Amino acid sequence: MIYTVKTVAGRENIVLDAIASKAKSQALDIRALVHPEEIKGYVFVEGEIKDIEKAVQMVPHVRGIIKTPVELKEIQRFLEPTAVEIELDVGDTVEIIGGPFKGEKGKVVRYDKTKRESVIELLDVTVPIPITISVEFIKILEKVKKP
Repeated sequence: MIYTVKTVAGRENIVLDAIASKAKSQALDIRALVHPEEIKGYVFVEGEIKDIEKAVQMVPHVRGIIKTPVELKEIQRFLEPTAVEIELDVGDTVEIIGGPFKGEKGKVVRYDKTKRESVIELLDVTVPIPITISVEFIKILEKVKKP
């Protein structure tokens, strides 16, 4: 059965790691753990309810367990990867949404469609720094105007 564990929003991955290590060290019957990025404050745990209760005991950032099982079809859409095609052009203004430069804004200098990588110059720095980043970590803020 799949159960929902309520957590502090933003601490889901810490809770997942803690539950996984506790389940492994105590040989608990927990088969899968997942945290869909779209759902804040919740993780899904597959296993026996008694083992899940043992696993979440004394784990920081856990708010409780919803003891009503979740059907797989209810969370199936979060488990299937979605292919989002991002089309970048040189000159586009973008925001980095992952990695060490998360939250930084930049301008696209070069875009390699086959490698799905882009070279971006950061905007809010004294000296422009070109960085290469995967397009999965980029959100387009403003498209360059084409003539």
